Amino acid sequence: MPEPIEQVKMRENSSNREYVLNAVKENGKLLDFADEEFKDDREIALEAVKNNPEALEFVSDRLKEDREIVYESVSKLGWTYCYAKGKLLEDKELLMSGLKISGQILYFSIPEMRDDKEVVKLAVENKPIIIKYASERLRNDKEIALIALQNDKDIDNDKERDCYKFIGEELRDDEEIQALRSIE
Repeated sequence: MPEPIEQVKMRENSSNREYVLNAVKENGKLLDFADEEFKDDREIALEAVKNNPEALEFVSDRLKEDREIVYESVSKLGWTYCYAKGKLLEDKELLMSGLKISGQILYFSIPEMRDDKEVVKLAVENKPIIIKYASERLRNDKEIALIALQNDKDIDNDKERDCYKFIGEELRDDEEIQALRSIE
C-alpha cells in the first residue's frame, strides 16, 4: 500500500517550520514525520495535540512535561496519560481529567496516586477491574470495593465478578461484599 500523500509531503518538507505548523493544524499525527526540532517546538506540538490528542506520542520528552500540552491531550482521550513525564505524574488534576474518560490509566500513575481515595474511586467507577492497581490500603476500603463490584460487568459469563479477586482479603467475608460477589 502506498504511503499517504500527506506523509510524503511532510517528509519532503519536514525541515520547513511553516509547512510543519500548517500541516499539524490539519492532521496532528503528521508530527511523527517532522524533524526532531519541531517535535520539541512548543507551538507546533500544541497545535498537533489540539488537532489530534494522539499526537502527544510524537511530542519530545521535554514537552511531555508541559502541562498545557499534556492536559490538552489527556482531558480528551484519557489514555494518553501514559505519555506524561516528570512532575506531571504528581499532578492529581491532570490524572483526574483523564480518569473521567478512562479508569485504565490508574495503571500508569505513581504509587501516591494509587493510594489517593478520590483518584481510585474515580478510576474504579470507570473501570472496576482497575482496583487491582490500587494500593493495598484502598483494595481493603469497603466503599471502593463496593463501587468496583457494583460497576463490574459480566464479560465472560463467569459466576463471580472479575474484580472480586482483587478486593482486599479483609473484605472478602463482608456481608455486603458477598451479596455483590455473584452476578445476578
